[in-house]
Amino acid sequence: MIVTTGNEVADRNIARYLGVVRGIVVRSPTIGQGILGGLKQIVGGNIEAYAEVCEAARKEAYERMVAHAAELGADAILGMRYDATEFTQGSTEVLAYGTAVRLG
Repeated sequence: MIVTTGNEVADRNIARYLGVVRGIVVRSPTIGQGILGGLKQIVGGNIEAYAEVCEAARKEAYERMVAHAAELGADAILGMRYDATEFTQGSTEVLAYGTAVRLG
């Protein structure tokens, strides 16, 4: 599956637009990550425990989006983007989305 933030695939024609595809994940840190993150907030700097939670959520949302496109028979996803929103205090929704297409 070709996934790009662009609106085209070089040297390929778009034969058919299949629609918007998405992958949604809601994640929160584990108790251990929350404690480590809280301690890190006191001294400042990058909170690696939280970064790991965010990266895992992005990866899973991306994989779900690709699976959704595959269900539609897509060859590529164009205009891929991420969005994140705090769902509740301590949990974040991560959305990966784009336009599924079939290439000619």
